[in-house]
Amino acid sequence: MEKETAGIGFFEKYLSLWVALCILIGLAIGHFAPTAVTALSQLEFYGVNLPIAVLIWLMIYPMMLQIDFSSIKDVGKKPKGVLLTVAVNWLIKPFTMAFFAWIFFTKLFAAWIDPAQAGEYIAGAILLGAAPCTAMVFVWSYLTKGDANYTLVQVSVNDLIILVAFVPIVGLLLGITDIQIPYATLFASVGLFVVVPLLAGYLTNRILIQKKGAVWFNEAFLPLFKPVSILALLLTLVLLFAFQGGNILNNPLIIALIAIPLILQTYFIFFVAWFGARKLNLPHAVAAPAALIGASNFFELSVAVAISLFGLASPAALVTVVGVLVEVPVMLSLVAFANARRSA
Repeated sequence: MEKETAGIGFFEKYLSLWVALCILIGLAIGHFAPTAVTALSQLEFYGVNLPIAVLIWLMIYPMMLQIDFSSIKDVGKKPKGVLLTVAVNWLIKPFTMAFFAWIFFTKLFAAWIDPAQAGEYIAGAILLGAAPCTAMVFVWSYLTKGDANYTLVQVSVNDLIILVAFVPIVGLLLGITDIQIPYATLFASVGLFVVVPLLAGYLTNRILIQKKGAVWFNEAFLPLFKPVSILALLLTLVLLFAFQGGNILNNPLIIALIAIPLILQTYFIFFVAWFGARKLNLPHAVAAPAALIGASNFFELSVAVAISLFGLASPAALVTVVGVLVEVPVMLSLVAFANARRSA
């Protein structure tokens, strides 16, 4: 057990290095094997890429195994973390994202981006800002030793709010009223990335504890899955960068220009939530996931909506894809920040 823990510690310690290597591998695959990458990118279910869905499922399933479903009912006795998440995600984040996008794409970067394109870049950023994370946050919660039960409740509340708030907020910020949201994609994403692994984790937990006992489950079975989430995360990076390798290599300047406001927004929202949690005296296991939910995005939904509204090759769709590409390295830096202050 000690040997395994030490190995995992070494693996996670150099996670940034593995991320960089996976980005390079993905770009190389996209460049040298475009036919295979195209075939993988076309494997979809209601707009959700199936290889990515499987990998995200593998990221989340190990976390779901650890959830104590009998204690979830007690989360309602500690509502401050959920209220903070809701306030940051829905009253602040969409509007600050729109502001950052407007100031950069129409003012600071006006010399490189024409007004027509700037409008679509802003639209893509708004689609990202209006969709807080629902799946990947389980990975960030795990890496910060967050409360898995509380994280599940925070994510569940966000999923419910997305169903009623996403369309009005996007419509308000884009100034349009005839938005056609691909609800099939929305429901398929929530089902594949939250409901399926949640049910699988619950059934595995109940069945194995009944057959083998809690001690065996916690000390023998769970450690087998410790590397799975991180490996799935790295393979997801390889695929994402392989899918978008052509765009990145052919448009390095515009990719960099798009990334700047998205990165600033991510750090800004994280620290708004982080210091809000400190003011509310929330424990680290609740505060870290609360801040990370707002900082990351429901990229599956954002990409699908951007493509349906503006087209696959549109500037808006490109912004949502760049959001995916910059999110993991940025989120890992925020995980490191949160972990360094776990006892602060």
